[in-house]
Parts: sequence; C-alpha cells; structure tokens
Amino acid sequence: MFIYDKTVRAEFDDRALAHLQVVILAKLRRGESFSFSWSKRAPQVGRTTVWLSPSIPLIFDFGTKDAPELDRDWLELLSRVANSNAGLRLVPTDAESDVDLTSSTHIGSP
Repeated sequence: MFIYDKTVRAEFDDRALAHLQVVILAKLRRGESFSFSWSKRAPQVGRTTVWLSPSIPLIFDFGTKDAPELDRDWLELLSRVANSNAGLRLVPTDAESDVDLTSSTHIGSP
C-alpha cells in the first residue's frame, strides 16, 4: 500500500510497489517534485493524482517481509515516465513501445 500524507491510500502489489518506491525515492533524494497518478480499483472509478515533494510524508507498506526482485528495464521505463510532463504512473513491464510520455493516459492500473 502507498500512503500519501497520511490520508490518501492506494493498493499496489508488492512487486509494483517496490519499483515505484525506487523511482519515487530517487527523484525525492534529488529534491525533485513531480506528480504521481493511478487508476482506482473496482468498485471505485476514476483516477487519483498527487503532487510528490521531499516535504510530504510517504509510507510504502508491503504485504510481505521479503523484497521482490527488481527489473532494471522496468525501473528505467518508470523513471522515464516519471520525468515526463505527465508525471509518474504505473505502466506494465512490457509497455516500452506503448507508453506515450506526453499523455496522462494510464496504461493498466495498480
């Protein structure tokens, strides 16, 4: 689970959350602020966007004690997405050619 400023919560599987954590913390360590958007899970509809900056508390809450293996290609893709005008959003590992870095269109959902 991703918790933003103690109030906004989003469920992600541990593997996706671990990759998001690496990308988000790398940007925040560099003092970068950026948007992060995700689609809501059923039965809810819509999407949520938050503004991430180094001064806002975040919690990455994993369901398992063991860290999942990280996929370097997926980390690089998520980093490129995070550096786009649309900001970070979760994209599938195999979305390399399908990702529009200029759009806020969500490919997949958490």
